[in-house]
Parts: sequence; structure tokens; C-alpha cells
Amino acid sequence: MEKPLHTLERDVEELRAAWEGAMPSFGAIGGATQVEVEQMSDAGLVRVTDALARVRRDAEALLARVAAEVSKRSSTELGESSLARAQGFHNPVRLIAASTGASRSDAAKLIAVGTATAERQTFGGDRLPARHPHVAAALESALIGVDAASMITAMLDRVRVRADPELADLTEAVLVDLAARVPLELLMRGVREAEARLDRDGVEPREEQLRGERSLIIREDAAGMVHLHARLDPETAAPVKTAIEALVGDVLRRREPAGSDRGPIVDDPRSIPQIQADALAAIARHSLGCEQTLAPLAKATVVVRLDHDTLIEGLGHARIDGIDQPICAATARRMSADAELIPAVFGGEGLPLDLGRSARLFNRAQRLALAERDGGCASCGQNIAYVEAHHVRWWDRDIGPTDLSNGVMLCSFCHHRIHREGWSIRASRSEVWFIPPPHVDPAQTPRLGGRARFALPSSQAAA
Repeated sequence: MEKPLHTLERDVEELRAAWEGAMPSFGAIGGATQVEVEQMSDAGLVRVTDALARVRRDAEALLARVAAEVSKRSSTELGESSLARAQGFHNPVRLIAASTGASRSDAAKLIAVGTATAERQTFGGDRLPARHPHVAAALESALIGVDAASMITAMLDRVRVRADPELADLTEAVLVDLAARVPLELLMRGVREAEARLDRDGVEPREEQLRGERSLIIREDAAGMVHLHARLDPETAAPVKTAIEALVGDVLRRREPAGSDRGPIVDDPRSIPQIQADALAAIARHSLGCEQTLAPLAKATVVVRLDHDTLIEGLGHARIDGIDQPICAATARRMSADAELIPAVFGGEGLPLDLGRSARLFNRAQRLALAERDGGCASCGQNIAYVEAHHVRWWDRDIGPTDLSNGVMLCSFCHHRIHREGWSIRASRSEVWFIPPPHVDPAQTPRLGGRARFALPSSQAAA
């Protein structure tokens, strides 16, 4: 095994090479860091960024190991002779926070990750693998960072007593692979789904805890601005979020350059947060004095998705479109009591999901089916409220049919980027794959998108 400092030394050498390679051929002018950074080529700047990120990940992994050892030597059982007390600190968290200049929560995270991924030792002196070996290996090789490691290990520790050990181990490996490929925001979605599957009985208690913590605080500051700070559980947040996003989406769809045939006479300069604030006010005004529903809200629906077995047995979990936190089957049933039921088994009688060339636009049933497969933007994971159904093979240029196998949910940014850069898309009823152009990946290795990339192992797969 490579010595820890050798890893950092190698990282620094690679950083030095990347830095020098990013400089102009005639050499850097001036010696200040900012001056040199400004003179880097675009490709060189990206290589330097990647090299610095590698240094950071390896340094954080080593810092987590050291923090865990500091914590072990600062056990409360040692009293005043503990390492932290001897250094003048009340506990190891305060010592690490002071050393790193980070917050106590970040210091606690370092200690927790270091402890969860450190090798263990028996009373007889034998060395045992880490409690979470897959995370430990990925952290050691700098495939993932401390934040991702913390997210995965904290969840696995929460469900350790109730989860099947083999399934938990398999899930850990899947989440580590996911963490190496997606940003933290998308990893969180996979972690929440994993927790709901590993601890089916724990979904409802966690949900009750969240519901008990819901709050809305309204205050006015010295400048006269009124602050609304809301913390809402998924069930409470779903109609609020859906209604606001319906109004915001309506505004964004109608935005076109001033003076165009269909666009507004005057440009709408509002930011998204400003449009959301105006949407909330519009909903409140309507509830106070108007008997008619706002037009965009008449088409807005809170969509709850659950498996057929979950619906029948009342066990397991469900999902609300646009909200990552799973809900229990009981909540899904309760929400359905006050709403229109939308079949979760798409493609049954009465739902013509393949329209061929008979219709240009995807219908509501098709969009729901595509949303089930893609879970939002199939490329970047953008919220389902801000995506549209697009043809993979274009309707006009490629004579593409309006079928599920030719449809994909994309946000505006990814839609334009994919066409601009020349990406290809391969879709079926259950999966969607993105094939990068040669200038992005010479091997053009397909990348799994949509909800399938968050797929977790089943208990049968673990058996």
C-alpha cells in the first residue's frame, strides 16, 4: 500500500506539471498567482482545476484519518489526560475545528467519516476491515470526497440495526459508484431512496419527525421587508411547491423577446426568486377573494408515485414528483383521498402511449410515463417542474414518432447543449442513455441517465 504522504507528493507533482503546462509557450508574465491563473489556456485551467481537486480529496481523506485518531485519543474515559483536554480543548471536535478553521459541524463530519472508514482492531491485536469498506476504498483512492462519504456512512449507520447486512453492503457499493459519477445534490436523492429501501419500517417514523418539525416564521425587519422562513415536511410542501412552480413555469413559457409576434410588449426583468414571491402572493390573493382558479393551477397536479404492491399492502414508500424525500405508503394513501388518482401502471387500457406520427406533441399520459422513467431532466436531474418532453429524433428533421422510445425529459439548458455539442440519445421504455460526442469522450461510452441511474439492488439481488 502506498504511504499517505507519497500520495500527496504525487498529487503535488501532477499539479505542478498541470500548472506549468497551462502557461503560455512564451512563459508567464509576472509572478503573482492571480496573474498566472489569468494567463492559463482554457484546457490548462481545467486540468489545473482537476489536479487541485485531487489534492484536496486526498488531503481531506488523510485529515479524516487523523481526526479519527485525535478523537480516539480524546476519549472521555481518559479524563484530563485525553489529547483534546491536554491541548486545552473541551472535546476533539473543538480541537479539529480550531486546527482547520472550519465549523464544528465540519470537524464532527471529518471525525465521523474517519472513524467509519478506519480499520478496526480486535482485543487480540488483529486488524479488521473498516466498518464501511467500499466507502473507505473510494475515499482512499480519491474517487469520492469527505462530503459524499459522510452522506453514505451516516445513512448506513442510521439503518444498521434494522437493515439486512448483505443488502446494506451491496447498497453501499452502488452508492459509492453513484457518488463517483454525480454531484452531491443527485447523490442525496440516491441516499434517500436507499434508506427507504433498507429500512422500510423507518420511513413513517422519519416522516412523522419531519412533520413535527414543520414551521413557518413571519417577521418584519427594520427596512420594512417581511421575511417568511418555512420548514415543511414533504406532504405539507407538495401542494405549495406544485402551485408556485405551476405559476413560475407559466411565466417562463410565455417569456419571449419584446416586440415578437407572440411575446409580451415589455420584457419581464424579474428573477426566478422574484417570480416565486409574486406567485405566492397571487395564490394568497385568490384564496382571499376569488372564486375562480388561476389558469396555470387548473392544470397543475401533485403526482405521487408508488409500486402496486406498496399500494395494496400499505408497506414500503412512495415519491412525490419534485421532492426527493420519500413518503410512507400511509401518507400516499391519505394524499390520494383528496386528489385525482393517476394510474401508476402506465400503458394500460385507455392510455395510448405510442402515437407515432398521428400527433406532434406528447400527451399528458406520455409525459407522466416519461417523468416516471426520467425523474426530471434525464441528463442533469433538474426538478420535474422545469423540464419538457422532447423528441430524441426530431419531428421535422428526422421524421421522429411521438412514442415513449423516442421521448426524453430535458431542461432547456441540457436540451440546447445536447444539440449544440452533438450528443446522441438512445431511449427505451425503461432507460435512457446519452452518448457523448468524440470531442467529449473519444470512446463515446454511453452514460446512463434518468431515474435508472439511482436504481438500487433488491433483496433478491443481494441473496
